[in-house]
Amino acid sequence: MAALFGSRVRRLRTAAGLTQAELGFRTHVVSTRITQIERASGAKPTLELARALDAALGSDDLLVELWPYVYREAFPDWSRKFIAYSERAVTIREYAAHVVPGLLQTREYARAVLSVGLTLSNDEQLEERLTVRMTRQERLGSPDRPELWVVLDEAVLRRPIGGYEVMRAQLELLLHVAERRFVTLQVLPFDQGEHDAMGGSLTVLVLPDASEVAYTEGAHYGQLVEDPAEVKRFALTYDRLRANALPPLMSLDMIRSAMEGCNRGANVPSRSERRRVAQEQLQQSGGRQLRGGGRRVPGRRPGA
Repeated sequence: MAALFGSRVRRLRTAAGLTQAELGFRTHVVSTRITQIERASGAKPTLELARALDAALGSDDLLVELWPYVYREAFPDWSRKFIAYSERAVTIREYAAHVVPGLLQTREYARAVLSVGLTLSNDEQLEERLTVRMTRQERLGSPDRPELWVVLDEAVLRRPIGGYEVMRAQLELLLHVAERRFVTLQVLPFDQGEHDAMGGSLTVLVLPDASEVAYTEGAHYGQLVEDPAEVKRFALTYDRLRANALPPLMSLDMIRSAMEGCNRGANVPSRSERRRVAQEQLQQSGGRQLRGGGRRVPGRRPGA
């Protein structure tokens, strides 16, 4: 894909009658960077540079649309292979242990999820990963969209990732998505106790030829499973999770309940705000500022 991107840049540059140095000047990079891109050598182009190239070459976002596929080549082999399988899958069965699956995330929720961890080096990289994630969601609106069956652990609903407003919008999107005929959502409640997938999330993909692959993921790792015997075990694990989860209608009720919790949480002042208000009230009533645990110091007047 990097080679394809480079050949497109070279063809557009030639058609525009520009030298590499002239294109570099217009996109604020040195001419050797343009050479690297056209030869698919060196660092891959950033999303910002792809936009600048489109603007300079008048290519109507052609390079920006191609960029996510180039960017994926920076992922490990197993990760790229899983993404490729996902784009071909006719059925996606997923258990989400900690966060809403990427295919169903709002942009702000995705930004909050991608912002944590040790793999990002700058804001530009965050925006690049966010663009890739949002691009992958486009398949749900295409004619070849997959059948999607998602089991959400209750923890996914209760943790206000990005804050209560972001979380409320995310839960609202889940309710909206669940109205689609090809999407089924279930919630696995806490009271179901332990289960076989407590270590992380699990995805089972059914491909057009009816073969299956599985993917497991934790906080800092991912594993693609292609061996049929192992995939069968993971598929059985998923079926058990699905059987133990709440039925779809009850699951939607739990999502609505979590939304109400977000509404209440959004109206609760933060801990620092509560402390500030308490101190002001004590000062107004002649008390002393709070210390540590928030107790008044007996027998002391303010300023004594």
